[in-house]
Amino acid sequence: MIHFLKLIRYQNLLMLALMQLIFRYGFLKSQNVPLALADWQYVLFVISTVCIAAAGYIINNIFDQDTDGENKPNNVIIGKQISESNAYNYYVALNIIGVGIGFYLSNVIQRPSFAAVFILIAATLYFYATSMKQSLLIGNIIIALLLSTSVLLIGVFNLLPATYEENRPVMAILFRILIDYAIFAFIINFIREIVKDLEDVNGDYNQGMSTLPIILGVARTSKIVFALSFIPIIAILYYINAYLFANGLLMSTIYGLIFILSPLLYFTVKIWSAEKPKDFNHLSVVLKWIMFFGILSILVINYNMKHHA
Repeated sequence: MIHFLKLIRYQNLLMLALMQLIFRYGFLKSQNVPLALADWQYVLFVISTVCIAAAGYIINNIFDQDTDGENKPNNVIIGKQISESNAYNYYVALNIIGVGIGFYLSNVIQRPSFAAVFILIAATLYFYATSMKQSLLIGNIIIALLLSTSVLLIGVFNLLPATYEENRPVMAILFRILIDYAIFAFIINFIREIVKDLEDVNGDYNQGMSTLPIILGVARTSKIVFALSFIPIIAILYYINAYLFANGLLMSTIYGLIFILSPLLYFTVKIWSAEKPKDFNHLSVVLKWIMFFGILSILVINYNMKHHA
């Protein structure tokens, strides 16, 4: 069981589930707007996205056996603890569950065509693992896009079907907030994917991959990540100033400065001089924490707005 949990990267799946639960119960539920999915249906929605993501991790591990054998020999599971044929069975089963639930929920909200989104995500994860990952930056963009899509789907399945003429302005604001978080998720995860490429450069090189650190070298890529890190810093500073501080949301402002902006600045300083795989591993973990605190910020902002008002 523990090997299966490691195979599907259960920590990442828990963060995905937590994010989707926080956005519904820590934000949308308190906005006095109708939501298209009932609570038990939303739990199914979370299960669906988690199953498809888990399947993506499995197929990725199946095709990454040689690379992982060089980069992280102690973490190789397929072929050691779990056979490749069993891994394929798990992959197929999880996709059937995820896409099946997605099909059911799309019919619940009377948008059967939305089921295509779940099929598209599952197919994209397969093509990422089998071919796109080797292409320069395409794999990084795809993984970052898929995570930001999981934020947008919350709005697509909860807000969109419950929108009508009278509540359209309010729903548009809520959807806009979800879009902002999706953009934040994309930027942080795109940077993190490049940092992970920096960490895995030796194994990736031996497997003939074309990641940014292999094409440009570790030193140049680190400087590119350094430059990229100013995008979220400037965006967060603007967001805090324009939306939180300007509206007197002091608690949210302090939270943003301490838990999101400060770690981002730490990351920027450290990436400049990072050279070894352990340096990049540490910075990858820092970005994961920034992502986590970014998700939690919706709770703080929502609480702050209610009590400020």
